[in-house]
Amino acid sequence: MKDIPQIAKELFGDNHPAQCKGGHIICLNCYQCHLNCPDQVYNPTQDLASVIDATVLKAETSKEDIKELCKTANKYKTAAVCVNSHFIPLVKELLEKPVKSCTVINFPLGASLQKAIVNEAKAVLTIGTEEVDLVQNLSAFLSGDYKSNLQCMQEVVKLCKQHKALLKVILETCYLTEEQIIISCLLAKKAGADFVKTSTGFGTAGATIDNIKLMRKIVGPKIGVKAAGGIKTKEQALAMLAAGANRIGASSVKTILQ
Repeated sequence: MKDIPQIAKELFGDNHPAQCKGGHIICLNCYQCHLNCPDQVYNPTQDLASVIDATVLKAETSKEDIKELCKTANKYKTAAVCVNSHFIPLVKELLEKPVKSCTVINFPLGASLQKAIVNEAKAVLTIGTEEVDLVQNLSAFLSGDYKSNLQCMQEVVKLCKQHKALLKVILETCYLTEEQIIISCLLAKKAGADFVKTSTGFGTAGATIDNIKLMRKIVGPKIGVKAAGGIKTKEQALAMLAAGANRIGASSVKTILQ
């Protein structure tokens, strides 16, 4: 298989060397350079709750479920609460600092029209969402249309920067080969995303140690790596963090933190 620098050169040309320590070696000329940003690497001295996105995204989620989730997040001071956008106004009423509001877009299939994705991003950012988890345009990507996928991510990045919101790009790794994971990470980093994320939790599989290690190797220390999908215990969460993640998405927050 082609290595990371070779894939990067084929995608973006033989540019000058990167200084951000990403595995791509060449500079990607990212929409937003993260070189002077703090490293996005988990420090074992951190409170585990502070790197967990407490998550409820099921179709049958009720208002009471959201209230309970926010209560738990406030108690443990998680990084964020991630919910479907219908519940963002309620979440913003209930959350206490430093817990952030987070929602998902182009979710869970990654198959929406680019204009629809951009309009969805505008809608959730306008109501004050602080973090956005975007499923990459998976249909375009798997059809080989990397340009369209990159353009879509860049449009959402621009909107997030305007609203001072964090953007995480969900790769949905269960549908990707190792080479496709590399390409997806490179595209997300070039677009200016703040994080790459493994999974929606609705695919055929969730986060794996090997994929987390690969994603961290590709993006380097300046971009966040979020492990999500199938993480139900403290031991699983800590293993993902040891592998290179610095954010965990989980619905089993109480089980992990108690």
